[in-house]
Amino acid sequence: MTANTATVPHRHRISTAEYHRMGEAGILSEDDRVELIEGEIIDMTPVGSKHAACVSRLNRIFVRTTDLLVRIQDPVRLKNDSEPQPDLALVKFREDGYADYHPGPEDILLLIEIADTSLNYDRSIKIPLYARHNIPECWLLDLEKKTVEVFRDPSTEGYQKEMYFGQAETIRPLLCPDVEIRLPGLFLSF
Repeated sequence: MTANTATVPHRHRISTAEYHRMGEAGILSEDDRVELIEGEIIDMTPVGSKHAACVSRLNRIFVRTTDLLVRIQDPVRLKNDSEPQPDLALVKFREDGYADYHPGPEDILLLIEIADTSLNYDRSIKIPLYARHNIPECWLLDLEKKTVEVFRDPSTEGYQKEMYFGQAETIRPLLCPDVEIRLPGLFLSF
């Protein structure tokens, strides 16, 4: 066989249904830190103490100031082959708390990714994925630089609007303008 006719290995991508069956069969457990991204099971990085503290601070702010549901590191459903687990998802309120299925793009108002070691992955893989699935707004918090990148106006090519906020600024989510996030308090002691 010549180099020109060599076959390229084909990746076997899985659906969210197959992913869930792997969990039901015990192949994946709740303790496995993985997420399904475009048909591939991806290992997630461990959560450090600064990362966890930032998630807790954001959770407290959103729970105190909105009647929406705040989901912490829980899956969201993006078509048939992606089920990422953003650090925080602000979703429309449902009395059942999405007991029958994970929230999808039509339910999501804001997704937040917090990065200390996962910045490049979040920026190059997850943020474009969210844009392609029409998530109206995403934030990427960089714990090292103490900055927030805000992404709005999704399209299949990515977010059309990107804004950067430093540690002395304040942010208001697009679809929850009554909520104010003061970055000095968020990045306190980091």
